[in-house]
Amino acid sequence: MRWSMRWWPITRQGSLPCSAARPAEVRLSELYRDTVRIFAEHGLDNPQEDARHLVSGVLGLSLSAMVTEGARVIDADEQAAVAAAVERRKNREPVYRILGAREFYGLDFLLSPETLEPRPDTEILVEHCLAFLDRRIAESRSARFVDLGTGTGAIAISLLSQCAGAEGVATDISEGALETARSNALINGVAGRLRLARGSWFGAVTGRFDMIVSNPPYIASAEIEALQPEVRDFDPKAALDGGATGLDAYRMIADGADDHLEDGGVVALEIGAEQKSDVTQLFQGAGFKLLVAAKDLGGNDRVLMFVRDR
Repeated sequence: MRWSMRWWPITRQGSLPCSAARPAEVRLSELYRDTVRIFAEHGLDNPQEDARHLVSGVLGLSLSAMVTEGARVIDADEQAAVAAAVERRKNREPVYRILGAREFYGLDFLLSPETLEPRPDTEILVEHCLAFLDRRIAESRSARFVDLGTGTGAIAISLLSQCAGAEGVATDISEGALETARSNALINGVAGRLRLARGSWFGAVTGRFDMIVSNPPYIASAEIEALQPEVRDFDPKAALDGGATGLDAYRMIADGADDHLEDGGVVALEIGAEQKSDVTQLFQGAGFKLLVAAKDLGGNDRVLMFVRDR
């Protein structure tokens, strides 16, 4: 991995080495401990976890190797690469943005400035979508879905990877996000069953689907400045800002869903922790009823699924 700037290697004392001195031999266990200490000194919430993932990612090691290969000697180029990554993390850039990729639902996804990082809580949405698609495929041998605001393509690609009988359409307003999703579809072997379309919500698609799925922007505009720096300063604002109440995207989806849903189809959504009631009311007003409500790993409301109320 190449870095745009060169940094001095981290030493056991955390200071810059004298230019005339021979660099001290640094082992993996020492590098990890130094990184934990630096992150703790800079007030990061999870210094040990961040250090473990950052160092292993930069060096191309598994997490288990961080334990079993602690005596490994880290050469000067590796030290410099880790030091550059550490400097970026000190400035609150998220670990996986520094590494350029993140695992989601057992798959690897490239990240870009135009995309959100796929988070573990979104796997709850994928699991409920998979259960519906499996039933649909068992009934008719095929299923079509559309993923609105796809970003990295994490939701759509994860669904396709698990459902051989499914085909998907994924939309986004950002061409950069679609390029990232296209690369991820190729990496994960589902490009032949995923069509990408640029546009806002239903403006990019035609026809009807067995499932409409989305993890839309749902943060109220006035709340964005109070977010953690990792989110506020590095996630694309268009993927965060849900308008004055955080409900703009849900309103657009509710208004257009009936025109794009097959009989018996569902709308599956990720929501903010306090939005269950508001989003449910929006969809009830558009002629839908709540089918599924699920909580995330922290016990917060996170997934809603709706069907036509008729």
